[in-house]
Amino acid sequence: MTTTDEKPAVTPDSVLAPRYRALSVGLVALVMLVAFEAMAVATAMPVVARELGGMHLYNLAFSATLAASVIATVLGGRWSDRSGPMTPIATGVAGFVAGLLIAGLAPTMEIFVAGRFVQGLGGGLIQVALYVFVARVYPPELHPKVFALFSAAWVVPSMVGPSIAGLVVENTDWRWIFLGVSLIVVPASLLLWRGGGGQATGGGGGAQPAPGIGRKLVWATLTAVAAALIQYGSALQLAGVPLLLAGVVLLAVALPRLLPAGSLRAARGLPTAPVLRGLAFGALMAAEVLIPLMLINERHLTPTGAGVVLTIGALGWSTGSWIMGRGRIGNLTALRGGALMIAGGIALVSLVLIDSVPVAVAYVAMAISGLGIGVLHPTVSVLVLELSAQGEEGQNSAAVGVGESVFTVVAVAVTGALFTATGETYLVGFAFTVGLALLAAFVAPRFAQPAKTGTLEASES
Repeated sequence: MTTTDEKPAVTPDSVLAPRYRALSVGLVALVMLVAFEAMAVATAMPVVARELGGMHLYNLAFSATLAASVIATVLGGRWSDRSGPMTPIATGVAGFVAGLLIAGLAPTMEIFVAGRFVQGLGGGLIQVALYVFVARVYPPELHPKVFALFSAAWVVPSMVGPSIAGLVVENTDWRWIFLGVSLIVVPASLLLWRGGGGQATGGGGGAQPAPGIGRKLVWATLTAVAAALIQYGSALQLAGVPLLLAGVVLLAVALPRLLPAGSLRAARGLPTAPVLRGLAFGALMAAEVLIPLMLINERHLTPTGAGVVLTIGALGWSTGSWIMGRGRIGNLTALRGGALMIAGGIALVSLVLIDSVPVAVAYVAMAISGLGIGVLHPTVSVLVLELSAQGEEGQNSAAVGVGESVFTVVAVAVTGALFTATGETYLVGFAFTVGLALLAAFVAPRFAQPAKTGTLEASES
C-alpha cells in the first residue's frame, strides 16, 4: 500500500515514464549516433581526401549528403504521413548504414562521395520520420521535452566526436569511423523499434493521396542539385563562378515550387516556419565556418582551443532546449529572443578581431548564440506539430527541413564568397550573418501569432 509521503520516481508527464522509456532512450541513441558521425566526419575528411587522392571532391563529399537529404526529407514526410513513421525510419536506418559501409570501404574518392550521398538519403528519412514519431506517440505537452532531448543528444558527440575521430585517424584507420558507427546504429534502432512497437505508429495518419508527390520529388532533386552547385562553386573562387550562378538560377526556379505558398514573403502562420528557421540556423552555421579560422589565424589559438569555442556553443544549444522543455518561456519570446541572441553572439565574437579584446569573449559569445538557437530551434518544431492537421505532420516538418537545409547552404556559400572577395575580411562575413539573424527576428512574430491548423502546401506557381 502506497502512503501519501511516497512519490513515484518518474512522474507520468515525463519522457522517461514507463510507457515512453524505451522509446525515448532509443530516439536519443539514434540521434547521438547520427550526431557523432557528423562531428567525426568533419575531423577526418582532410585525411580521407588526401589518402583517396580526391581533394578536388572535398566539398562535394559534404554537399552530396546535404543534397540527398533534401530529396529524402520530401519523400519521408509524405511517406510518414501515409504509412506511419516506422517503415521510413527502418528504411532510413538501412540507407544510413549502407552509406556508412560504402564510404568506409571506398577504394576511391568517387565511391566515397557516392556513399555519402546514400548516407544523406538515409539521414533525411530518419530526421523527418522522427518528427512524426513525436507527433504520433507523445502527448503535445511532452513535445518540448522530447525536442530538448534531441538537442541534448548532440552535446556529447559535439564534445568528444572530433577528439575520438582524431585518435582513430592517428592510431588506426579513418575507415573505422564509418564502419564502427555502422555496427552500433542497428542495436540503437532495434531499441527504438521495441519502444515504439506498442505505440500507434505503424498505421496511416489520415493523410490523403498526394498526386503531386512526383512533381515535388522532381523539384526536390533540382533543389538538391542547385544546393550542391552553390556549395561546390563557392569553394572554387573565380573558377567556380559559373557553377555558383547556375546553382542560384536553378534554385530560384525550383525552391518556390517546393516551399510553402507564401513562404518567401513570410506569410503569417505555418508558411513562415521554413524561412524563420533557415535564416536563424543558416546565420549561426555560416558564422561557425569563420569563427575557428579567425581564432586560429588572428588570435593564434590551436585547433583544439578553437574547437572548444564551438563546443561551448553546443552546450548553450542544449541549455536553451532544456529551458524551453520546462515550458516557462512564451513562443514569441523564444523565437524573436532566440534570433536576437544569435545576432548578438555573432556580433560579440567579431570583437575578438581587436587584439585588446580577451579571447574569452569568444566563449561568452558562442554561449549566447548557442542559447539562442537552443530556444528557437525546438520551438519551431513544436509549433509546426501543433499547427499541423492530423496526418500532415510529416509533410510540414519536411518543408521546414528543406528550408533549413537550403537556406543554410546559401548562407554558408554567400558568407564564404564575401570573405574571399574582400581579401579574407572576417568582419564582412560576420556582418552578413548578423543581418540574417536580425531578419529572422523580424519575421518571427509572423510565425508565432496564432494561425489556423493547416498544411504547408508547396506553391506550383
